Amino acid sequence: MRRTTSVISALAHAAAAILVIWILLDLFGANQDNPLVHWFHSVADWLSGWSRGLFTVSHHIGQVLLDYGLPAVVYLALGNLVTRARPLS
Repeated sequence: MRRTTSVISALAHAAAAILVIWILLDLFGANQDNPLVHWFHSVADWLSGWSRGLFTVSHHIGQVLLDYGLPAVVYLALGNLVTRARPLS
């Protein structure tokens, strides 16, 4: 059980890190034609597919933070919840 929760926690933290890196790349105007930037954008879009457009705001910065920051927080919360869960027995 401990190994499984460690893997889930690591995956949740990795997902959140990718989303945060994409937020920073987008907000700092990284070159979208760069392969590394493109990779982060593609993976971040996939990870945040369920939340993009859930809320809409008029400013680009706010929209990026909502579209990609919300799933990062959710993944971290779920990952930490799983690692802190205790068996009932």
